Amino acid sequence: MSGNICCTWTTSLLHILYFGLLHAKLTGVLDDCYCDIESIDVFNNFKVYPLIRKLTARDFFRYYKVNLKRPCPFWADDGHCAIKDCHVEPCPESKIPVGIKSGNYNKYSKAVNTDLSDLSDLSECEQAQNLGAINSTLSNQSKEAFEDWARHDDAQDHFCELDDETSPDAEYVDLMLNPERYTGYKGPSAWRVWNSIYEENCFKPRSVYRPLNPLAPVRGECVSEAFYNWLEGLCLEKRVFYRLISGLHSSINIHLCAEYLLEEGWGKAVWGPNAQEFRRRFDPAEAKGEGTRRLKNLYFLYLIELRALSKVAPYFERAFIHLYTGNTRQDSSTKDLLLQILNETKAFPMHFDEKSMFAGHKIEAKTLKEEFRLHFKNISRIMDCVGCSKCRLWGKLQTQGLGTALKILFSEKEIKNLPENTPSKGFQLTRQEIVALLNAFGRLSTSIKELHNFRTLLEEHR
Repeated sequence: MSGNICCTWTTSLLHILYFGLLHAKLTGVLDDCYCDIESIDVFNNFKVYPLIRKLTARDFFRYYKVNLKRPCPFWADDGHCAIKDCHVEPCPESKIPVGIKSGNYNKYSKAVNTDLSDLSDLSECEQAQNLGAINSTLSNQSKEAFEDWARHDDAQDHFCELDDETSPDAEYVDLMLNPERYTGYKGPSAWRVWNSIYEENCFKPRSVYRPLNPLAPVRGECVSEAFYNWLEGLCLEKRVFYRLISGLHSSINIHLCAEYLLEEGWGKAVWGPNAQEFRRRFDPAEAKGEGTRRLKNLYFLYLIELRALSKVAPYFERAFIHLYTGNTRQDSSTKDLLLQILNETKAFPMHFDEKSMFAGHKIEAKTLKEEFRLHFKNISRIMDCVGCSKCRLWGKLQTQGLGTALKILFSEKEIKNLPENTPSKGFQLTRQEIVALLNAFGRLSTSIKELHNFRTLLEEHR
């Protein structure tokens, strides 16, 4: 009996110490910007999170087309994970809204958006015939504009390796039915993916080791000190790159801790927050001081994607841009909800200043920017090496979302010069990029909300 009391008291004390350390250190102004964590918490949890959660549940944003069968381009495939929770259930053709199936070609036509709402009761064959008829009613000028846009989009310098949506292996996935959660995928296969991302793509020399890297030959406090001395000595752009990747990694880890398999019996599986797993990954003691740094990088990444949303608002504010699925009434309210979110992002007073990046000598800045782009593009290719299908799905979506955010931030002139009533040769977003951008930001928003939830959960156990 006394042993149980002692154990309970010790556990409670650890909770108190942990909560106090996390709360004391995860505060104040972030590095490389002028925004504090507390302002982001209030802005996200009370203004943005409720809205982005509603938006990502709408039909336009819940269906994502992805190829989960692309082979790993860097090493022999380990084979896909056999754990049942790693499985992704593709969306049956009959469940995909007809406006989404029609593709990007019709996305600017208001007439198409209206007419598609009348197709829902027709057979798939009849729907295809009607869509063909709609296409034939477009003016030659409109067709030329669409084709011109398509040629430009193919030539654009993307930050991500894009899936070929016409591939027979590309399938629509309902993100609401395949949520990001802990699947049990871990160990050498997962380590190799993250190790390749950090070691080969974050501008790091092999002589500098990351703290807590399970594959590093040496460890200890001197490793951590040497690593952060190296990181602080980098130029802003390379430092930002590392912090974006670390922030993404942290966000994914929070999702796994918040949606953990707590109970699995004969009945329905129970998923929920696992405080012990959260402490293992972020506890200042268990993570040797790395936990707080990782969480601060999450906030930094949030600011980057928040800034991108505020910058891209003029693109969506144009009347001819429709987020259509074929359901006219819902499509109109979906765009209104998106514009409401974008207005909130524009009103945020402490944005990251992207103009501080690539601001040096023109030739050097251009070279560095291209290096930045290619490194990130390489990371998007590494996502095809993830063995767990569900992890691969959400990894590809979130890297494409971040890649789209970077594309927006570095297209300021093109966005400023957008024509009001016609497609632009200078800047375009495909539906896949739009879906990835908003869902990726939704994941970050959820991470910050879940971080608050974990703080509350740990405080309740004090």
